[in-house]
Amino acid sequence: MQNHLVSFIRLLRSHDVRVSPAETLDAMDVAAVLGYAGRERLRDGLASALAKTPAEEAVFQHCFERFFDRELADFASTREEREAPREEQDPALEPGPGAKPEATGRASPDDSLLDAVAAEDAGLQALLDSALLRQLRDNDRTALNLAMGEAAAGVGLSQIQMFTQKGQYLRRMLDAMGEEQVRRAIADLERRQSPALEPLKRYRDILREQVRDYVARQYLLQAEGDNARFMDGILSTTRLSNLEHRYLQRVQELVRRMARKLAERHARKRRVFRRGRLDMGKTLRRGIANDGVMFNTYWRRVRKDKPQLLAICDVSGSVAAYAKFLLLFLYSLQDVLPRVRSFAFSSHLGEVSELFTQHPVEKAIELVNWRYGGATDYGSSLQDFAKLALDDINSNTTVIILGDARNNNGEPRLDILRSIYQRSRRVIWLNPESRRAWGTGDSEMLRYQSACHFAAECNNLVQLERVVDQLLKLNR
Repeated sequence: MQNHLVSFIRLLRSHDVRVSPAETLDAMDVAAVLGYAGRERLRDGLASALAKTPAEEAVFQHCFERFFDRELADFASTREEREAPREEQDPALEPGPGAKPEATGRASPDDSLLDAVAAEDAGLQALLDSALLRQLRDNDRTALNLAMGEAAAGVGLSQIQMFTQKGQYLRRMLDAMGEEQVRRAIADLERRQSPALEPLKRYRDILREQVRDYVARQYLLQAEGDNARFMDGILSTTRLSNLEHRYLQRVQELVRRMARKLAERHARKRRVFRRGRLDMGKTLRRGIANDGVMFNTYWRRVRKDKPQLLAICDVSGSVAAYAKFLLLFLYSLQDVLPRVRSFAFSSHLGEVSELFTQHPVEKAIELVNWRYGGATDYGSSLQDFAKLALDDINSNTTVIILGDARNNNGEPRLDILRSIYQRSRRVIWLNPESRRAWGTGDSEMLRYQSACHFAAECNNLVQLERVVDQLLKLNR
């Protein structure tokens, strides 16, 4: 059962539930104390040890119900027998020593025919006396389901990741359960055209059907998290302009998850000073050694610096998708990043910061694209930016420009960008085009690059995350 619990924890990790080695040991202790007889009690105990947030608890409940499924596979030979009402049984309640297996004790014409032929066929009689055939003929659901579970553990079914592996695991499980002996007997009966052929085939088909269903359920259970991570990896490295509309919601959630990870990594830590606000918690803890007398006082104060971030985004048709996700990334990091002011442009530029205070991020981005979409004019847009915000730029200002630098052969106004470069702490240019395309056609990127502290190709979420990560490191 410890191996079973380790497999369950591996399943949780594949669904992005963070479980440390220490928490795994805690779960082992919980299971040892509570036992496996009470399903609900075990579920609540493991949840208290493994789930740390409401979101993780929801994932835990979903995985627990599917992993510790109480429904037993039915190996009855007819649909009527399978659909007949049956008392519920909890597989967690394992039969004790000496307990009799669940069996129907049915006697069908097929069984009578098999017994008649086996009376004159020693090989067939040996097969019918085997544990597998006895359990199939009696529909011993408990023993057969335990055998399937043992076979699955023996062949490592919990490692299944791709649907193309289902056939391989099906064959390995059947061999582990002894189905190869049944196949050989069927081949021999078919060669001799024995009347016992069809009844034995029926039992073989029932076994294969149930094992096939078991493998399919385990694939859906085990591979769900791995497939989701595989899909996230593909979406993270796909050009944002090539993403299909049906994936946008998933990509937006992926951006938020990346933002939460960066926020945890770069969260600001309080610095300790000799004066300021009293750190009562630390003062009381250090006074425990002195019977609570606060001989030493400790103070804390947050260093107050006010850096600002100016994001200038080209929202023309060719770059709008990239601007959307950059803004989504930046506004998902408000607890970590300095104050963000956003500007959008195509033929003219305007500040859109107020839209992000009045509306949710997704709605605000839609309004930005609607107001400022159109043909691109970098020169005119830089002139508008100089009027709006050039005087606000100082040595604590970081300017991020997102655009392909294609100016439709207009005046680039490089002098304004150089003025921004001289005033700011850093200027970062993110270009969704390949570096090989910079400076070709109407691209002014090579000229603009000379007035930037850093310029990079950025057209997918992995590159965007890397750039934002570096930005956060510089602002710590």
